[in-house]
Amino acid sequence: MKVTDPAFNYDKYGQQYSGQRQTDPRIAAFINKALGTAKTVLNVGAGAGSYEPDDRYIVAVEPSIAMRAQRLTNAKVPAVIGKADALPFDDQSFDASMAIVTVHHWPDMKKGLRELRRVTRQQVLIMTFDPDALDRFWNAVYFPEVIAVEKQRYPTMGFLQQALGGRSVVEAIPIPLDCVDGFQEAYYGRPEAFLNKTVRNAQSAWGFIPEKEQERMVKRLADDLASGEWDRRFGHFRTQESFTCALRLIVARP
Repeated sequence: MKVTDPAFNYDKYGQQYSGQRQTDPRIAAFINKALGTAKTVLNVGAGAGSYEPDDRYIVAVEPSIAMRAQRLTNAKVPAVIGKADALPFDDQSFDASMAIVTVHHWPDMKKGLRELRRVTRQQVLIMTFDPDALDRFWNAVYFPEVIAVEKQRYPTMGFLQQALGGRSVVEAIPIPLDCVDGFQEAYYGRPEAFLNKTVRNAQSAWGFIPEKEQERMVKRLADDLASGEWDRRFGHFRTQESFTCALRLIVARP
């Protein structure tokens, strides 16, 4: 399946997004540490406000009306209507900026990353998934079509580092077993979650898979859970305290 437009329609499908995708404090700790002493922070592709620290001045940019509405429900600061590739701010307006699991939705990713660099004095934080590591997760066995979609959408670490320029560090982020941010790898030890359509709807890659194909893939997993085959092959994940797979934090400084 070829993806021609990487953007997910959050206005149509994202009304319940924040109920599944919440700030996990263990992951947030990596972001807060990387922000360092920054007092003013721009969050681009801010969504419903996950991972925005409470102890700094936050300016959020979000194009989706459904996501902006969920920000207000979650008591987050209202978001500026805008897109990453045309930020309405002067050069070096913020101490730091961040884009958390969002760059794969940007039609002009390189321009958006350059815009982040332009408006930021110090570090730019990008949290994303490394496409070269996606096959390490067991869902590549059950949902290869989903992984194929993700590999087309996620940029490589080299692309991100080159586009951001300066000095950058890439850190692999461990995911806790009881992670409350419902991206795919968050359920590495809770496979039954994928049988829930509400869970899948909060993972944008599923939006590129036809409904019939989704049903076929989910049935494959359901059958192996019922027979015990999944537990025979992957059951050790149910008690594994953390899983380091494809989640990455890139911190780029000028």
